[in-house]
This record gives sequence, C-alpha cells and structure tokens, in this order.
Amino acid sequence: MPTTILIKNASIVNQGQITPGDVLIREERIEKIGQLKDACADVVIDATGKYLFPGIIDGQVHFRDPGLTHKADLYTESKAAVAGGTTSFIDMPNTVPNVLSMEILEEKYRIAAEKSLANFGFFLGVNGDNLDEVLQLDTSRLLAVSDDGLYFTKKGNLLADNPQTLEKLFANCPAIIAIHSEKEQTVERNEELYREKYGEHVPIECHPLIRSVEACYQATKQAIELAKKHQARLHILHLTTAAETALFRNDIPLMEKKITTEVTVQHLWFCDKDYARLGTRIKWNPAIKTEKDKEGLLQALLDDGIDIITTDHAPHAWSEKDKPYFQSMSGAPMVQHALNVMLEFHHQGKISLEKIAEKMCHNPATLYQIDKRGFIQEGYYADLVLVDLNAHWQVHPDNLLYKCGWSPLEGTTFHSQVTQTIVNGHLVYDQGTFNETNKGKALVRYN
Repeated sequence: MPTTILIKNASIVNQGQITPGDVLIREERIEKIGQLKDACADVVIDATGKYLFPGIIDGQVHFRDPGLTHKADLYTESKAAVAGGTTSFIDMPNTVPNVLSMEILEEKYRIAAEKSLANFGFFLGVNGDNLDEVLQLDTSRLLAVSDDGLYFTKKGNLLADNPQTLEKLFANCPAIIAIHSEKEQTVERNEELYREKYGEHVPIECHPLIRSVEACYQATKQAIELAKKHQARLHILHLTTAAETALFRNDIPLMEKKITTEVTVQHLWFCDKDYARLGTRIKWNPAIKTEKDKEGLLQALLDDGIDIITTDHAPHAWSEKDKPYFQSMSGAPMVQHALNVMLEFHHQGKISLEKIAEKMCHNPATLYQIDKRGFIQEGYYADLVLVDLNAHWQVHPDNLLYKCGWSPLEGTTFHSQVTQTIVNGHLVYDQGTFNETNKGKALVRYN
C-alpha cells in the first residue's frame, strides 16, 4: 500500500486564500505544504489547472443505517459522498431504532467503522421520552444532540413544539442542541385548511404554504429566545426562510457564537417555481420556498449570518416518493452533488471558492470542534479534494451512486467535476475509480 502521496502544482483553497503549491502526504497526515521541488512519493498527482480543497464536511445527512437500508446504507451513501468530495459526514438519529441511547449510538459507530468510506459522526437523539436520561449523560464528547427526523416516528417529538421540554434541555445540557425548527401545530392547522379545499389531492405547490414561513419563523424565534435565556448552545438545522436570517448574528466570529445555523444546497438551488417541473422530487421538510427566500438565504450565507452548508441528504425509494402529496415521503439524495452545486454558483459569480471552503470545510470543523480536519494544514488529517473547474458533465441515472437510484438534479449540467478525493491520506476516489481498501474514521472532538 502506498504510504506517501505528492500533489503537485495545485491551486490550494484554504483559509481565505488561493495559493499555488504542493502537498506531501505521509500515511494519514499532511506532512508538508509548499514548493516541494525535491519531494518524492509513492504516488504523484499532477494537479496543474486544478483546485485543492479541504475535504467537505457535511453536518447533516440521513444515511438510513440501520433499519432503513432498502433506501440507503452507510456504504452506498459514503461512496456517493466521496465521489462528490465529501470526506466526513454527521448522520442524524432517525434510523430504526431511533438513536435514543448511548448503546444504540455506539452500535452505529461500530457499523460505520465496517462500512463507511468517509469519516463519520452521529448525533444522539433527544425528545420528551428520553430527555431525563440524556441529561444524566456526560454529553461533552458528543458532536451534538438532536430531535431531527424523530417526528416521522412519533407526533410531538419536535422540540420546537414543546417549549417546556426545550427549556429544560437548554437549562441542563452543555452539548450543542441541533433542532428541526418548525411549529408542527401550525403545519397541522395548514394541512386541515388545504384538505378542506382539495381533499387528499393537495397540489405539491401548496407544500411551502403548509410548511409555511410562519411555522419556521415562530419556532426559530422562540428557540433562540429560550437559548439566550439559558446561555445554551443552539444550532438551527436547515434554515429555509429569508425572514429567519435576521434572527442570527454576523458581527462576531463563529467560535464565539452560542447560536448558529446552516443552509442546505437544495434550499439555495431550488425554489417554489420548481414544484411544477419536479413535483414531489423536491418535497423536503422544511419546504423549498420562494425565489426571495432562496436569494435571502444566499445573502445571509455570504454575510456570515448563516454559518455552514449541509445537504440533509435523505434518500427514499422512488416508490416512496412517487405518490400523492400527503403520502409522499419528505427528503431526497444530495450528497454526491453538493460541492458541484456550490461550484456552479461560483461559475455564476455568486460566491468565491474561498467562501465555499469556509462554509463547507472550515466552519463545520470549527462549529462541531472536529479535531484536525477541515483545513489544509501540516499535521492535519489528509482529507482533500481536487476539482477541475472546466469539466462539463450531466447528472444522469447511470452516474448516480445513491442506493435509491434517482436524484432531483437529473438532467442538470455542471461545469466542474471532482477528480480525486483523499480520506485520511488514502486515495479513495480517482477519476471514477474507487479504492475501497480503507474505511473512514470516527470524527473526534477537540477539547
């Protein structure tokens, strides 16, 4: 097995700069960065004309393992992830069983160590049923606790609908508390209104009116107020409205923020005009909303009110999506194409490469205090991605790696392509070819 890799003549995108240089990797780590004319290595990659990013860290995915592996699993989705430049991911607790105990959490880590080609982390689930047990745990080593996705298995599991439960958690839990921020009671009222009008055949275009701006804004506003009261560490998952962006600060560094948020690539890419074309393919919770919301989210990302970019990668079998509105499952696969989407915005002049690296690599590592990842630095793990900004290609079923076999981006032409992905110093993806001899590692928090 090669133990050294030399990347030569790259344009290195890191910490707000793009600099020409070489990177020498020995075993798992970056050993040297600079003009390494005399360096030798087992494998030499000529990166002339390409851009070298730190590996993407996706802070919110649903890889469905264990219990829902008919639609995805930790092997298939991590393979799709590394093909798209994502070298680390954090998976959510709504697998089967729900991750509501340390025993189940540890079992997920064990499964991932055997199956995942990318580095992995997992959130511990929290709701009214296990709140007291979570508060007795030492959560300081956890990446976060979260209620995300748990409402699919039981009504009333959203913390945003239970201010007393949320306040108790904020008052007693030192970990990051990552929440799905919608008022389910508001959503249910809206569902009844549209059922009265359309019966069970509600048009998909009504989805952002049912899972409305008000449902999101009121939940986020309340959660922030409670978090401030208790000086809690709150992270709002998948922000979807321009109105909510005004609730977050951009005047202090990320490391000093107690309240943070994220945006998914799909909420930057799609808007309500796309429902007519794509139907339930773009049914997500919270919903894809208006063009104005999409533009407001991008502006807040650029202005640092929004801290990181994620995918909320949530695959379903096509038979589970291709149904009438109320029966169609919410969520879609995105992890293979997240970096491509953001690079397309770069081609459109909307975001710099340096900002993409900040929001997809540096900031996730900083927000979740992930040790020695997210930056191109000597001594850090060699999680790296090479990108050709002048390689046109089209998303097609034949080049999808998702187990579910479909994507809402089918037919989209991208103008950039990931050519190589390195995970822990291992060249796992090289121009369409995979080397699966190494598995990823568990993400570790620094103190």
